[in-house]
Amino acid sequence: MRVGDFILTCAMVWLRLRFAWVDVKFSNLLLYPLYSPIFFHLCTMTSNIPLITVLGPTAVGKTSFGARLAVELDAEIISADSRQVFKGMDIGTGKDLADYRVGEKNVPHHLIDIAEPGSEYNVYRFKHDFLEAWQAIHSRNKLPVLCGGTGMYLESVLLDYDLVEVPENVALREKLAGLPDEELIRMISTARQLHNTTDTADRERLIRALEIELFKQDNANLNKWPEFSHTPVFGIRFDREIIRNRITQRLYQRLNEGMIDEVKQLMENGVSADRLLFYGLEYKYITLHLKGELSYSQMVNLLNTAIHQFAKRQMTWYRRMEKKGVRIYWLEGENGLEANIDKALLYIKNFDA
Repeated sequence: MRVGDFILTCAMVWLRLRFAWVDVKFSNLLLYPLYSPIFFHLCTMTSNIPLITVLGPTAVGKTSFGARLAVELDAEIISADSRQVFKGMDIGTGKDLADYRVGEKNVPHHLIDIAEPGSEYNVYRFKHDFLEAWQAIHSRNKLPVLCGGTGMYLESVLLDYDLVEVPENVALREKLAGLPDEELIRMISTARQLHNTTDTADRERLIRALEIELFKQDNANLNKWPEFSHTPVFGIRFDREIIRNRITQRLYQRLNEGMIDEVKQLMENGVSADRLLFYGLEYKYITLHLKGELSYSQMVNLLNTAIHQFAKRQMTWYRRMEKKGVRIYWLEGENGLEANIDKALLYIKNFDA
């Protein structure tokens, strides 16, 4: 810490202890961030960081880590979980809403419980909803923390996948249908540089390509995306055997908490079995059990195996993200929450984009 920072820190500590907050223990300063010198110093550290990301496979404690980090940085959480967007799907998706309360502070969180169960939610909607949440958080001069395990969602933000959902334009298609192939090829060549002739070989694909390009031209603002490729990204991981035990223990815990009843309630509320099967993992195997296709023990064993396999696929996805240029600072879960928070704060302090 520089001399100036040290003097300022000492002054703020003195003021804090001098006035009406003397009943607060020094160790609890972070519970009052507006007066905390540590918080003030961290704010100066993160003022030029547009986003912090927390990722990792299932059952590593991303939510508790992200919420605690958010308290330290006076930040807000944006969830990156493809199933936690749905209302009423709480236990099976591991929302762990209690983790968003740290001490006396409730951590604001976004993109949880924003869609009706059974409805369609995809990466296109996620990118739109993420950007709205990110902009709103920044308008309050807060720091957004993207936290979750859905690789496609994380990657779409960090690497800015061109995932603009282009609606079908019936009127435009009818107009283009009356034009000869040569004119359509000329139009697509004008709209974009052709690196190959794939789109021009088939008339239907040619019209769709033109539909997409013209939509992008008319909605140029949709292509504007903040630069997140060089921002702090934290990954939490455990030794393979430890994560296996954590997954199994958590599965039994959720079953005891009423996960089967949750799926029953969803079905009673009109969510179809096909949709629940589509949601996968907990909802898939419990639905099969409720339909009588699996016994309870079969359901538990198959679900346990499926979650282990899912965790492996998640790690494979993250390694692929690293190969694409995403720098992930891995934190070993065995070190404990407090030690990893300290490491994360030090990394943020010294972060160089």
